[in-house]
Amino acid sequence: MTFNDVLTEVNNFMYTYVLIIMLVGVGIYFTIRTRGVQFRLLKDGLKSMLEKKEKDETGKKKVSSFQALMISTASRVGTGNIAGIATAIAAGGPGAVFWMWVMALIGGASAFVESTLAQVYKVKQNGQFRGGPSYYMERALGKRWLGILFSVLLIICFAYGFNGLQSYNMSYALEYYIADYSNTVWPVVVGALLALATGLVIWGGVHRIGFISSVIVPIMAMLYILIGLVTMVLHIDQLPRVFGMIFESAFDVQAIAGGFAGSAVVIGIKRGLFSNEAGMGSAPNASASADVEHPVKQGMVQVISVFIDTILICSSTAMMLLLSGVEGQSGVLDGIPFVQAAISSNVGQWGIYFITFSIFTFAYTSVIGNYFYAESNILFIKNNKTVLFIFRVTCVLAVFLGALADFSLVWNIADITMGLMAVVNIIAIFLLGKVAFKVLDNYEQQKKKGQDPVFYEDEVGLTGTVWTRGKK
Repeated sequence: MTFNDVLTEVNNFMYTYVLIIMLVGVGIYFTIRTRGVQFRLLKDGLKSMLEKKEKDETGKKKVSSFQALMISTASRVGTGNIAGIATAIAAGGPGAVFWMWVMALIGGASAFVESTLAQVYKVKQNGQFRGGPSYYMERALGKRWLGILFSVLLIICFAYGFNGLQSYNMSYALEYYIADYSNTVWPVVVGALLALATGLVIWGGVHRIGFISSVIVPIMAMLYILIGLVTMVLHIDQLPRVFGMIFESAFDVQAIAGGFAGSAVVIGIKRGLFSNEAGMGSAPNASASADVEHPVKQGMVQVISVFIDTILICSSTAMMLLLSGVEGQSGVLDGIPFVQAAISSNVGQWGIYFITFSIFTFAYTSVIGNYFYAESNILFIKNNKTVLFIFRVTCVLAVFLGALADFSLVWNIADITMGLMAVVNIIAIFLLGKVAFKVLDNYEQQKKKGQDPVFYEDEVGLTGTVWTRGKK
């Protein structure tokens, strides 16, 4: 057994048993304790998302809730929303889609709590807000070492593993068009162009990242969802049959008993959780950057990001696949080839070109969002211009190298570090949940009085945050 085989076994055990129990458990707990905040205050989240921000005292534009939403959505929405759903359906059957939906609804509460905490414990550096799990582990739990551990895991996972993978997926999406692609000069050319495009954005700072994400992500998300809707309209007579398949497969007791680890339940839960990242500690890094008047506003905005990712975009992929008449098969026809075959059956040859374009745009914005998360954590460990410059160079190099080869070992390491990162964050937000509950109560009390909620730390018994009266 090779080292990579060992990592695969560790990866499968951790995701199938440990993480699913932890993430589902905290999701249900937070849903109960917040009285279903992800549903009750959804309208407030939509309103907060559209609030515009003026310039700060130095003349720089503030990061709006919408930009923070798009940065986090950019990271969430990647090739996993296309290839990952195809793999899930091929392996677990249509029922995996149902459990994916369930996990998005439950996970919304975890996304709310972690993003609200990120807002409460954020800091201001060089005129910009930064925060995330590492910051609330240090400032609220008093454990900087735990914050550093989390940051290291996130950097390995997102800056190198996931970004290398996204680059690989973008590059090798061209195999369909170029004969013997891997043995040509094209992977080097594509890698160089992707590295250049990434460098231009990341050296432009958070505002450029926010701007790029807020332009590309909404356009691509709407186009992709539109294709899904067109597919549903073209096959509207088949919708009852497809939904019947989804629900029947979701509760196929005999199939579940036959192999729980590979069942629709487990595969759907895994796909839902690890597509929308609710509770995993990544999105709070973007949430903290937003300039809002109350932490709950950004907490609810991140709930919307979870729903956009899973309920809308992942479901669009699922509908394209299940209405096509093309049957996926794990290890034979899954991933991108399954999606290409399905969409070609639905709308014709041009659909394959659209999927290729979608892969490039979703993956590129995911690279930008992933980098933003990693930069925030580099600055947590060491706020130094030289360190940051070297880090940026290595990130651009990872994008370049990712376009040249399939990093199966790196991908396994990234998967495991993401799992460990999630374990650390879940423990932290469970311990700090009571703070988020108090902040939520404060928000709702002000709403009952007809006020537009504004938060100050002394109202919930906190000190040492940026939410001091007159300070923020």
